[in-house]
Amino acid sequence: MSNVDLILPLLIVVPLLAATLPIALGLRFDRTGWAVAAIATLGLFAAATALASVVYTDGLVTHTLGGYPREYGIELVADRFSTMIALLVTAVAVGILAYTRRGGPRGNTFYTAYLLLVGGLLGITLTGDVFNLFVFLEITSIATYALVASGDGPESAVASLKYLILGTVAASMYLIGVAFLLMATGTLNMIELATAIPAAERPTLIRTAFAFIVVGFAVKVAQWPLHTWQPSAYQQAPDGVTPLIAALVSTASAYAFGRLIVTVFGVDYLAAMPNAAAIVVTVGCVSVLAGTALAVIQTEVKRMLAYSSVSQFGLVIAAYGIVIAGNSGAAKTALTGATIHLVGHGLLKAGLFLAAALVATSYGARTVHEYAGLATHRPVIAGAMAVLLLSLVGVPPGVGFVGKWYIALGAVQSQLWPVAAVVFLSTMLTLGYAARLLEKMYFTPLRVESPAEPGPVATDGGSDADDPSEVGSAERSTDATASETVVPVTASSRAAPETVSVGMVAVVVLAALCAVALGFAGGTFADLLEPFLTEVIS
Repeated sequence: MSNVDLILPLLIVVPLLAATLPIALGLRFDRTGWAVAAIATLGLFAAATALASVVYTDGLVTHTLGGYPREYGIELVADRFSTMIALLVTAVAVGILAYTRRGGPRGNTFYTAYLLLVGGLLGITLTGDVFNLFVFLEITSIATYALVASGDGPESAVASLKYLILGTVAASMYLIGVAFLLMATGTLNMIELATAIPAAERPTLIRTAFAFIVVGFAVKVAQWPLHTWQPSAYQQAPDGVTPLIAALVSTASAYAFGRLIVTVFGVDYLAAMPNAAAIVVTVGCVSVLAGTALAVIQTEVKRMLAYSSVSQFGLVIAAYGIVIAGNSGAAKTALTGATIHLVGHGLLKAGLFLAAALVATSYGARTVHEYAGLATHRPVIAGAMAVLLLSLVGVPPGVGFVGKWYIALGAVQSQLWPVAAVVFLSTMLTLGYAARLLEKMYFTPLRVESPAEPGPVATDGGSDADDPSEVGSAERSTDATASETVVPVTASSRAAPETVSVGMVAVVVLAALCAVALGFAGGTFADLLEPFLTEVIS
């Protein structure tokens, strides 16, 4: 394993080079993109697993490109923090391919953008240089703009344009912050910056850099009120695209922000910076409350889950604020919670958006009211979705509970009682919109107006006696009370369902099982992160 450091550049270079193959091969062969993406992502997952076995056994793995000193060269770093995110990226990328094989999109250009996105995400995760972090953020963003715009209709193009404008502003803000850091310290390497920033002769430049970086990442992580790109992007992207960007794009950005806090600026330096902790905590807490409140009032499922992400990432940002403000014990607890929540949320949102895509495909439902009777007709999908929703709420033993528990515990240890209250309140509000969906699936029967005929839809074990392929969806009543009871459906109100494969259902079930399994692994997460936490938090 002496050359294990070579895995680091390969994890980034392979998907970027493989991204050219679907288009090149597409000149001669049709639909080669999925096979190329499957081979590449399976190889990336295997490589990330091998890297993790070394990192969690032997410690830090680094690779300096070209052999140049890191002061002015490019360095890639895998530690116990970044490796968890690399495993998440590669695992989710493999899982989503099980859906796109049948559910699409299927074009070669889609898989080119898919692989570019995976390469950019792994670059964000493994880079040890703040400028190259900007480069990989832009690769990720450009691929995401293209993927969102690949949806049907002008709404997708508008959502992509909105994302492009706000994403460009965010990247510019971050790059300005990097420029100020370079002016103040003369280096771009993260480890060198950690040493140079406390000794910088112009602290005003450092504080200004931090301010620009906070604003840039507030957009990238979709923090309220700079979140407006996210609901539209998630809603209008193709069903096979939304799980990927929802699970990974903002997750990688939130990881990068945490990396800059604990590795570049340093907890001690930021703790001494006036109002730094208060600003980060406030941004996170406001996003938690605003995101959950907006999610509760949504009727479209993908949009509801998008606002949920605003809230869940707010918890991570609030945890970063605790890291800055708290004592060493509270900081370690909060950072553990933030890491677990990042990994858990990525898994949960991948599963939930894949489940929503399956429901839209096999049941023809996209709004909360149209989910009536889902548990009867699609019991396996409904069951997996219920497990994922309950974990998102924070019901033990789901992984969502573990992350929230550590964040709340860190807030209590640092005596930031308002943050602990926000975590509790967000759980109640999350239960509000999750319970609406569960009530529709399990306790609201689907009323039919005409006999239904058996359709060709492949089910997951439910009865097709009242198959929705013929009966359509529930019409929303203008009466508020009637909207919460059984409502009639018409054949024209729901699009005809399509066949789903066993693999499409299996990946959602696997996500639900992993959500529960990781919920039992909270102590393991903490043990794996302990050496890293001890290093970055004194």
